[in-house]
Amino acid sequence: MLEKLTDLLGKENVLTAPEDLIPYSFDGTATFRVMPAAVAFPRTTEQVSACVKLACETNTPIITRGSGTGLSGGTVPSEGAVILCLVHMTEIIAVDPANLTLRAQSGAITLKIDEAAAVHGLFYPPDPGSMKISTIGGNVAENSGGLRGLKYGVTRDYVMALTVVLTDGTIATFGNACVKDVAGYSMKDLFIGSEGTLGIITEVLLKLLPRPAARRTMLATFASMEAAAETVSAIIAARIIPCTLEFLDQMTIRCVEDYTKMGLPTECAALLLIETDGHPAAVADEADKMAAIARSHGALEFSTAANEAESLRLASARRSAFSALARVRPTTILEDVTVPRSHLAEMVTFIAKTAADYKLTVGTFGHMGDGNLHPTFLTDERNADEMHRVHLALDAIVTKTLSLGGTITGEHGVGLAKKPWLRQQLGDASLNLMLQLKQTLDPRNLLNPGKIFN
Repeated sequence: MLEKLTDLLGKENVLTAPEDLIPYSFDGTATFRVMPAAVAFPRTTEQVSACVKLACETNTPIITRGSGTGLSGGTVPSEGAVILCLVHMTEIIAVDPANLTLRAQSGAITLKIDEAAAVHGLFYPPDPGSMKISTIGGNVAENSGGLRGLKYGVTRDYVMALTVVLTDGTIATFGNACVKDVAGYSMKDLFIGSEGTLGIITEVLLKLLPRPAARRTMLATFASMEAAAETVSAIIAARIIPCTLEFLDQMTIRCVEDYTKMGLPTECAALLLIETDGHPAAVADEADKMAAIARSHGALEFSTAANEAESLRLASARRSAFSALARVRPTTILEDVTVPRSHLAEMVTFIAKTAADYKLTVGTFGHMGDGNLHPTFLTDERNADEMHRVHLALDAIVTKTLSLGGTITGEHGVGLAKKPWLRQQLGDASLNLMLQLKQTLDPRNLLNPGKIFN
């Protein structure tokens, strides 16, 4: 397999030395590590197809990887697997302003896609926290969310077509540039969020939107996490859908401030980062209404960014939350449970109580506007007793989430990290249907084996 890969791609595009393979033995989750047999860097769909055909000939597992920013262990290799790393497939092939679409290879960086759209007065709304480095193919494979998910939705809502290499090396295209198309099954939706277990996404056609004419960014601080959560619920109940409605607890605020020196209010128990966009009159109206709601729910302060630079500074504070928390302890375990928004206050309180009960350090932040919380365990994987308590606490949080009608993962995917709880959420019938799909499309279990399913 390795000899044929080298013949196909060139020696410079195949890594086999142990010291070169170490960075590819884990992803952003960091708690799962397995060394791959090799890492290959194809540059075209045809090369990906040829690599998959080689894998079939030699019965070699294939793991598809982009920038490795995933947070569920989804790109951690299995024993003897070859990683196909698509980071050289970066071409933004075309922007079509007439049809509001953009076509790109799957290794294109998410932020670069939005920047290419901006040249034409358009924008690509999904903005995962890792958008400066994550690839669009990885976003599609994980159905990534982001800070703007509350108003604009997630990656799935912007995928119009995909080019996919199937498990036998066949190249297939699903979807097209038509706004309406109900011919047959919606096959592209089967591959969105499939985490590389059904096929390898090599090219995407994305829907773009007109760039909003105005935007306003606000910051509200609170004396309790519950007051912040209740404010979010009240904003949604008032039929206001802001672009961004983000939450940081005091632990996270202090870590971010220590990391960025932005002058954040570290004495408050929680803060909300709120952003509204659209027509200038609508933006002004929504901002005034949200300010009134926040104050009526006990906001200590409510301020508005004075200019675009300050807006970007506040947004970057939220985007740096994971990095800031990761500096505190040797091991950082970032979760992403999601509950219906009406249960936000209850869930935030439960997470804090669980952390105290198990004597753990947990910082919580997240996309509170869509119910997606990120309880982040700051721990040390070398401490067996502490890790045992982490697993007990996580199980309690997941169980509580499901009891409230929530989901074990809102945007990170199942991968290795969440698969112990998948059956608990889905039930036997739904999970068994997924297993049948996997067996049908990948009968030899060569594509990202061991992920999603126990």
